[in-house]
Amino acid sequence: DATLNGKMLNITGTHPSLLTLNFGPMTELKYLYSAITFLGFLIIVVSNCAVISTVALNKSLQEPMYIFISAICLNGLYGSSSFFPNLFVNLISKTQTISYVGCLAQVFVIHTYMGGELAFLTVMAYDRYLCICHPLRYNTIMSLSMVLKLIFGAWLFIICLFTVHFALTIRLPLCDSFILKIYCDNWSVVRLSCIDTTVNNIYGLFITVVIIVLLPIIIFISYIEILKVCIRASKDFRSKSLQTCTPHLMTITNFVINVLFEILLHRFSPTNLSYELRTVMSLQYLVVPPILNPLIYGWKTREIRVKLTKLLSSKLALHRLYTKTAQFSSFFRCRVGEVVMK
Repeated sequence: DATLNGKMLNITGTHPSLLTLNFGPMTELKYLYSAITFLGFLIIVVSNCAVISTVALNKSLQEPMYIFISAICLNGLYGSSSFFPNLFVNLISKTQTISYVGCLAQVFVIHTYMGGELAFLTVMAYDRYLCICHPLRYNTIMSLSMVLKLIFGAWLFIICLFTVHFALTIRLPLCDSFILKIYCDNWSVVRLSCIDTTVNNIYGLFITVVIIVLLPIIIFISYIEILKVCIRASKDFRSKSLQTCTPHLMTITNFVINVLFEILLHRFSPTNLSYELRTVMSLQYLVVPPILNPLIYGWKTREIRVKLTKLLSSKLALHRLYTKTAQFSSFFRCRVGEVVMK
């Protein structure tokens, strides 16, 4: 019957309405993992929103570099929203499944998040290049409209690039419903196909070269030019340049390493690796960057750190004032009540 069903699936070109996710041993400690998932998502939302709101509420921070930082943090929220809530729901559920449509939506968001991250980092490298190598022309070139155009252009580039890949995936009939990971990505869906996937594989390789090879090369070239200028510049200029570039370099290094883990996982037969190692490798680029990015930029970038501290201090002061006012009001009402009773 299973064989017959598989053949019918192949002929009709249909797909299962529900896909099963591979949670494996995680279900034995599902409440512990669900608590960790909830806490992780809460940290991501609070920390990224803190950086974004700090930039938005302070006019002195509404400059190209800080706007790009906000775009990176917003992209982290975008990617996390497609992964953490679904993971949490599956962990507390009896069965770990996802609808076919939900799986495709997750595929689209996760891959555009990954591409968007490197596209924004490339745009930030160009911004640093202009700021350090062409300081006199920087303000003229990097206007607010140019910043918004670069952000929109980077996002549109990734959307267009992956939409083709996504369309190639949607056309595939599926003969199986078991996803090897705890979430859906393009490779996990394509491997379930009943038909030849050579076109998908070729275009997937093309996207990988563009995003994982070409964009980092552009970033590398930008920093070579920056390094040349720093070598000839004064010690004070080198120090300031290093201060602004260090968080960016840390973010790039962190993200590229995490994505390489994912690529290596696809290159080797995943079933030959232990479940634990396979899961950790597949989660690196989804979990680590959204947590580290606001910490790196929030604390390594002095201007954001100072403004964020002031913002938190003012909110804390307002909370204390509200608490004391409420206490005084309560005390006053009690005293008035006692006087009236007498």
